[in-house]
Amino acid sequence: MLPYPHIDPVILRFGPFSIRWYGVMYLIGFLTAWFLVKQDIKRSGLGREHIQKEELLLDNLMLYLILGVIVGGRLGYCLFYNLSYYASHPLEIFATWHGGMSFHGGALGAALGGAVFCWRKGEPFFKWADRFVWPAPIGLFFGRLGNFINGELYGRVTDVPWAMVFPAGGPLPRHPSQLYEAILEGPLLFGILTILKRKDLPQGWLFASFFIGYGVLRFMVEFVREPDPQLGFIAFGWMTMGQGLSLGLIVFGLSLLFMLKARSH
Repeated sequence: MLPYPHIDPVILRFGPFSIRWYGVMYLIGFLTAWFLVKQDIKRSGLGREHIQKEELLLDNLMLYLILGVIVGGRLGYCLFYNLSYYASHPLEIFATWHGGMSFHGGALGAALGGAVFCWRKGEPFFKWADRFVWPAPIGLFFGRLGNFINGELYGRVTDVPWAMVFPAGGPLPRHPSQLYEAILEGPLLFGILTILKRKDLPQGWLFASFFIGYGVLRFMVEFVREPDPQLGFIAFGWMTMGQGLSLGLIVFGLSLLFMLKARSH
């Protein structure tokens, strides 16, 4: 068994205000995505004027995506994972420092934010969607590290040698499922998308592949992740909410691929 590191979730405190690792991880994820997409635009081989235009669009798009991830992630958690509680305590919806963000909701929020931006600017949605899903796994990696520092979203009880006792998980050792997700949804998914990106696929294929890849990896990890206590298993005596939502992502990604393929013929 490995010792849980007990990292203070709060980096700095300023009276009633604090800077938390979880928020910093989100910031690192957004900045990394912005930097990598910016470098990708510079390597596009387009003229200087066109590159400058794309870079300006990128800077403006970031605001839509950040708002989409935060609002969508929070509302997604409230709706999918604890609707009865937040219906009774609506002000808690805004208490993001208490934790509670849904990737599935954040992905939907980011997609909607990006769609609104592209519609307003007359830009192809799938061009920008492909650009941003490529570095998205890096943000997921840092987000899962934030979950680990918070000691939340831990795994099920196990006797594997690398099990840990989490402060909020009782006295029994558990899978460090946050670290499993960090590796699978982070470097592994990023590597897969990078390989696909180099194949010069039609617009939209990378976007669809991201949702399929994430859905499959998340579905697998959920077998060792502790189900949310307020929900438990939602179907068949083994399926969690995360698995149900991930199946939806897989179906969406496959449907999108078939649609794109049919449209190209």
